[in-house]
Amino acid sequence: MSRYAEVIVLARHAEAVMEPLTRPDPEREWYQCFTRVDDSVFEGTGSGSAECYAWVIQFIRHNWRGLLPQLESLPWPDPHSVQVLVRDEEDDCFGLWMLYDGKLTEVSLPRTYRRHDPGISVTGTLSRDLSGHDH
Repeated sequence: MSRYAEVIVLARHAEAVMEPLTRPDPEREWYQCFTRVDDSVFEGTGSGSAECYAWVIQFIRHNWRGLLPQLESLPWPDPHSVQVLVRDEEDDCFGLWMLYDGKLTEVSLPRTYRRHDPGISVTGTLSRDLSGHDH
C-alpha cells in the first residue's frame, strides 16, 4: 500500500537527541531519515546557526508505526518544548502531539475529530468538523 505521512518535530536544544535520526539505521522500523531545518531556511541565507529546533520527514508507507514511541523515549533536554506534528495522507490537517508525564499525547484541536483505523493509518484519520458539532 502506497501512502504518505509527513512528520515535523519541534524541540528546543534537541540537536544531539535528534542527530541519530538524521542518519540511516538498520535497527529502526523505518528507513527514512529526518532532515534538519535550521534558521537559514527562515533567513534565506543558506548558512544557519548551530541551533536547530525543527526536523522534518516524509514516510511513503505504513512503515513508521514505531516512530511516536521512539520519539517518546528520547532523553529530551527540554521535554516541555517537544511538539510532534503528523499529517497522514487522509488527514484534513496536522495533528499535534506533546509530551505529558513522559508520554506523547495527542492534543485536541478545536473542531477536529480522529477516527482510529489501523488499516488506513498509523494514527487514524484526523478530520475537521466545519459544522461546529462535537464528535
